[in-house]
Amino acid sequence: MTQQPFSRPGAIDLSGLSQPAPGAGAPSASGSYAVGVTEQNFQEVVEASLTAPVVLVLHSPSRSPESTTYADDVATVVAGYEGRFLAGLVDVDHAPQIAAALQVQQIPVMMVLVDGRPATQPIPGVLRSDELSALLDQLAQQMTAQGIGGRHQPRSNPVDVDGDGEPDYDPRYAAAQDALGDGDIDRAVEEYQKLVTANPADVEAAAGLAMAKVLQRTQGVDLNAARAEGAAKPDDVEAQTMVADLDMLGGHVEDAFNRLVNLVRRTTGDERNAAREHLLGLFAAVGNDDPRVLKGRRDLMSALY
Repeated sequence: MTQQPFSRPGAIDLSGLSQPAPGAGAPSASGSYAVGVTEQNFQEVVEASLTAPVVLVLHSPSRSPESTTYADDVATVVAGYEGRFLAGLVDVDHAPQIAAALQVQQIPVMMVLVDGRPATQPIPGVLRSDELSALLDQLAQQMTAQGIGGRHQPRSNPVDVDGDGEPDYDPRYAAAQDALGDGDIDRAVEEYQKLVTANPADVEAAAGLAMAKVLQRTQGVDLNAARAEGAAKPDDVEAQTMVADLDMLGGHVEDAFNRLVNLVRRTTGDERNAAREHLLGLFAAVGNDDPRVLKGRRDLMSALY
């Protein structure tokens, strides 16, 4: 297999998706890290690549049944990376406008999205599982070298063992929650970090860790002094992220997001990356399904490009 260059070419043109086909059905996607992509949720899947890479596979059950088998195989390989990638399976029979927006000429074809943009040239045809793993390993290494280590949330539902319609209590979180109850923020961070280290795809633990770190960073901080410093230093990453943390604690979630989005827009280089990473941490604390986070991700993408 020829190695694909890792790059950041132009953003995807979504103009062709302004009027989704009515009644288009959603293709099925199996696995915790796979999603069936439709014209309605395509923008959301593209935005998910702000967190971690998205592996898009375009296939057609009617024109090429083997392409659909290949899409399922890609989802299986992606699942082994436990959130480092998300497989987005596009049934072009149901979503022809996506194929048009991506200028796809043949089926199957695979491409990897990072930060809302293609990170590789389109890869036509069927790759063997070992070839696909080699490609994803290479991309994962390059992303790690660039300091990008985000992971996707699993797409499976919480377990409801007793059938009462509510996710069952998980004792794994007891130690961290007890620490928070005792006001021991440092211990809570340690307990949540243990859970995240053991399973980086544990969304609840990651959210708990992110929020515990907000509490940890703001311990003993003088609110008025921090806000005064933020007003005096509008482009200082440390000052602005502190005010954003305080906004989060005060329940002003959108203010926190907007502050850091605007900081990303005004900064460059390491400062921009630090602001972006801090904002992604606040997204994790709130939860990726929250409407405020979905809007924040769209605003972040606009600020980056």
